[in-house]
Parts: sequence; C-alpha cells; structure tokens
Amino acid sequence: MDEELSKKSHKKIRIADLEGKPKIAYFSMEIGIDKRMPTYSGGLGVLAGDTIKSCADLNIPLVGITLLSENGYFYQKLDKDGNQTELPANFSVSNFLKLLPSKTTVTIEGRDIDIRAWLYRFEGINGYIIPVFFLDSNVEGNSEWDRNLTKHLYGGDNKYRLAQEIILGIGGIRMLHALGYDTIDKYHMNEGHAALGTLELYRQLNDVEKVREQCVFTTHTPVAAGHDQFELSYAKPMIGDILPDSILKEIIFENRLNMTRLALFFSHYVNGVAKKHGEVSQLMFPGHSIDSITNGVHTATWVSEPFQKLFDKHMPCWRSDPYVLRSAFSINKEEIWHAHMDAKKKLIDFVNERYNVGMNYDDFTIGFARRQTAYKRPELLISDRKRLEEIAEKVGPLQIIYAGKAHPKDESGKESIKKIFETMKTIRGKVKIIFIHNYNMTIGKMMTAGTDLWLNTPRRPREASGTSGMKAAHNGVPQFGTLDGWWLEGCIENITGWSIGPEKTEDNESDDDVDRNDLYNKLETWIMPKFYNDRDNWIRTMRSCIAINGSFFNTNRMVQQYVLNAYFM
Repeated sequence: MDEELSKKSHKKIRIADLEGKPKIAYFSMEIGIDKRMPTYSGGLGVLAGDTIKSCADLNIPLVGITLLSENGYFYQKLDKDGNQTELPANFSVSNFLKLLPSKTTVTIEGRDIDIRAWLYRFEGINGYIIPVFFLDSNVEGNSEWDRNLTKHLYGGDNKYRLAQEIILGIGGIRMLHALGYDTIDKYHMNEGHAALGTLELYRQLNDVEKVREQCVFTTHTPVAAGHDQFELSYAKPMIGDILPDSILKEIIFENRLNMTRLALFFSHYVNGVAKKHGEVSQLMFPGHSIDSITNGVHTATWVSEPFQKLFDKHMPCWRSDPYVLRSAFSINKEEIWHAHMDAKKKLIDFVNERYNVGMNYDDFTIGFARRQTAYKRPELLISDRKRLEEIAEKVGPLQIIYAGKAHPKDESGKESIKKIFETMKTIRGKVKIIFIHNYNMTIGKMMTAGTDLWLNTPRRPREASGTSGMKAAHNGVPQFGTLDGWWLEGCIENITGWSIGPEKTEDNESDDDVDRNDLYNKLETWIMPKFYNDRDNWIRTMRSCIAINGSFFNTNRMVQQYVLNAYFM
C-alpha cells in the first residue's frame, strides 16, 4: 500500500469538514460496496453495500464503518473433483481507497494497537456522498500478529475474530471521533460483530440509557450457533477494563460473552430482516422487543443492462424510485422476453467460454448461487439423478448452473460442492450442470439475470431473509423456493414464483423427502411445462416478479423504514 502517495492527496483538515455532518454511523464487519473490492463474503456484506447506496440515493446522512480485509474473504480454487482451496483475494487498496492521516488506538490483551482508516466515497444518483471508512491495523509499530488482524475477513481462530471485533466496534467509535464526527445520533450495528462499540459508548457516557438511545441493532441469524460467542477466560483479558463487571450477567450465556446479547442490552431498537425472522428472533430472546424490517437490494446495482434499457424506455425514474417498477405490468411481454434473452445469452456465453460445457440459449436453465452450507441444501435438486433425467426427457432439456463458496471451516459445505461435481460427471441425458468457480458480485449479477428460474432451498426456519431471489425478481426471473425468510412474503404461487414444500408448515422443520418430491413434481407438472408450452403465461409471471416483488423488495423501501422506525423516531 502506497502510504506516502495517499497522504499527499489529503490536506491537514478533518474529513468530517469535507463530508458534512452525518447523523447515523453504520457498522458492518463486511461491506460489498464495489464489485472490484473483495471486502465481503456474501449476503451480509452485499446487503450492507446496497444499504449505503440507497442511503446515498436518498440523501440519508450516514457514514459507514468496516474492516479493510486486505486479503479479502478468499479466492476460491476448485480442482476437478470439487475440492476447495482458499487463496488470498488480493486487491490494490490504493487504487480504490485513500489513506487518511487520522489514527486511533485500541487495547488488546493490555497492549496498544494503532488503527488507521482508508476512505471510500460513494456518490448517489443526486450527487450526495456517503463516506465509508475501512479500518486497518497494518500499521508500522504494531506487532506482526496485530498487523494481520484486518487482512483476512473472518479469518483465524476465535481470538483473532474477537480482536477483529474489538477493532471494528471500539476502534470504529474512536476513529469516528478522530475524524471529527462528533454529532452522531445513532449507531447502527449490522449484526453483532460491532457490539463492542457499545462498551466504548458506555465508557464515554457512563449511562446505560443514554447509550441505548443511540444504538440500533439488526440481527441476521435465526440459529443460536450463528451468534458470536467468546469464552470469558480469554475474552475478558483481551477486552480489558472497558468490559464492566456490572453488566456481565446481562451479556453472558453459558460462561461466554455473547455479542448478540451485548447488542440487545444496549439497543433501543432491534429488528430481524424478514417478518418471520423477527418472530423467530423474538422467541430466541424473549426479554427483548424485536421488530422486523425485511431486507431489499439496491435496484440500480442489480438490474442487468438489457433491463436497464427497457426500464429507461418505459419507466425513466425507476432508479430514484423503484416503486415505479409497479408499472412493469404495462410493458409489452415480447420486450421483456427479448431483454431476458439478452441477459441469458451473456451468462450462457460466459459459462461456455470458461467451461466448454455446450449450454444452449433456449434450454430451461436453473440457477443456484449462495454460500455452500448444509442448511441451504444445495444438493436437493440433484439428489435423485434418475428422476431429474426423466423430467428432462419428458418435458424438455434442463440446464443447472451452480456457484458459491463454502466457509474454510465448513466441511459439510465443502462436501456439498464435491457432490455437485460428482453429479456433473455422472449424470446423463438432457441435463447439463456446471459449477462456476469463485462466486462474487459480478457472477451473482449475471446469474440472477440470466437464468430462467432461481432456486432457493434452505431448511426451515434457518433462512433469516435471503436476497438473491430479490435480485432475480428485479430481472424478471421467478424464484422456486422454500417458504422461509423473505419468500414467505414474496411468493404468490404461480404469479411471482413457486413454493417448495406443503403450505402452512413454515413453523415446522423442513422434511427433505417431502421437499424433494414437491420440487420434482412442480418442475415436471407446473414449471417446466409452463416455460416450454405456455410462453405467454411464463412471461406474465416474469412481469409480475418485476412489478410486485421488484417494486417492494429493494433497499430504498428498506432504508425508509429504518429512518422512520429506528433512526429518527
């Protein structure tokens, strides 16, 4: 990183004087703000980036805080059998970010660690700029271990992870003051990773209620194991005196410091990320009031180029007001199909050029791309190869495109990838399958726009929200998914897509056999016949996806709800 070059581009004035006076500080361990910067692992980071983009479009006075993640999450390398290897995802930091002269310090295990910040400025459609600060511990004078703390997103062991959260939360609050942001009214924690920032606010204010007045917390995890917890035996020495004994009983669970409980304790407003997730979270933490604000996606980011042109023609203000997508009902169906085929050809060409698989433009194509982990059931679609071949033989050719990374420590997720590769080699008939390596925002945009059907098969009730199907809907691609997360709100059967599994069972755990049979039956009797034999009605469904789901499941609507319910209530 060229520190001297970056310093020359800044005068000795406070950044806050340049950027105005934001009232909201938005903390997220990962932020996918630029597709060229691998500073995200998946949905959480992309959502954070989309949130910031909509805030800029709506002139919301917000500032973002995250970690630099200089080596990214990881670059995914897959061998011929689907074995995943993780490599650093390096990028030239100074090409995208400007190093700022301001520094701050955090204390970990009794030693001081210097933190610096890099600036990314996102400009909204009306010219409003939101600054995003990437915290960096790779500072001369820090120990080698300390310098590496902001290099790997979610890397290392639990002590490494806790040290990262100290930097994000405590260091983030202190960096805001160092940069001159002295008028923050609300601190929004996007997941519990930033919860330690509440301890820094408590140190400054020495008043629990005053801290609560300023804090907003969004939880994304409906599974207890997904909430960060750290053994007190090492957490207390690492955090130090800033962790007061007086509140330990409120934030400790099974002798572990629970970051979700810490965030809940110090927040006046808490929300889940879909209506069902809000209910599940309320049951998990019955002593707290938990609202829900369903996630969205940034419309202008995720609409493909062919549909951008189509929307510009028929709904010219769609970027600034995605609700206008309701007018898609009036767009000629032939124009929608042509736009879709342009997006589909781009994806199929990409797949064929990279993998030499010989996929066809006209064949029914299913997309499945997300973090590869057991509860998302990536193999459900291919679990009965014979049945899948029979459906393709009976109804029409079938193509399946997979993508997604497994967490380096998720062995079951890695096994899922290997099973997909095994099926790729052994399946015969009119079914072509490919797995795209190193899933990222660019590939995600191509897939959500270029497939004919978006598949989402999480095991209920473990999907907090999900956003990939929202991106697909913006491009007229229907979702076929388990009734969980956002799909409970977005699924209108045979209108915006199709459900997997029996109705009115969303409170029950998924049954793999039941869901598998329903998936195959609907593919064979409803979905693929409609695509191949009733194209007019298929395009009507595509149009409904845009008009009904695209117009609502966007971050403009989501941010406006945060403003009304959490920020300026």
